[in-house]
Amino acid sequence: MPATKNRSSSAANGRPAEKPFRALLRTIGLFERIMQSYFARFGISGAQWGVLINLHRADQEGLPGLRLTDLSERLLIRPPSVTGVVDRLQRAGLVVKDESPTDLRAKQVMLTAKGRHLVDRILAVHGNQMDMVLGGLSNLEQEELHRILGRLETHLGKLLESEAIAV
Repeated sequence: MPATKNRSSSAANGRPAEKPFRALLRTIGLFERIMQSYFARFGISGAQWGVLINLHRADQEGLPGLRLTDLSERLLIRPPSVTGVVDRLQRAGLVVKDESPTDLRAKQVMLTAKGRHLVDRILAVHGNQMDMVLGGLSNLEQEELHRILGRLETHLGKLLESEAIAV
């Protein structure tokens, strides 16, 4: 009889991993909603910010820009999705696409002066936004969250690598 009780409570509650998984998905959804309105104040989307900040970081690393495939890898999204975001940014005058100096088949994406100015404007207030978003956690809890998410990221990366090898 106790086995039936455990089985039914397990079915009602799901597997232990489902609870944190659902909480993570819900938290990501809330985070995206908050950040969507934040980036809208600057006339961009979160996806566009991802491209802009990665191009900014490439500038900081001394790179003249990034190939579309490099952006795709950094953002963990498929190349056609990156192309759409980059095309919208290009129409807004924030980036320019040009031939890659190392691969004539590839396109290199670079920030324009207008794009650099926008990134600088956002970065000037971005720390305050991050403090507000994560303000429900103490500094110690933020560090712990970072550590746990890093472990999860490593685990998921290994799963992807083993899946690629298995295919």
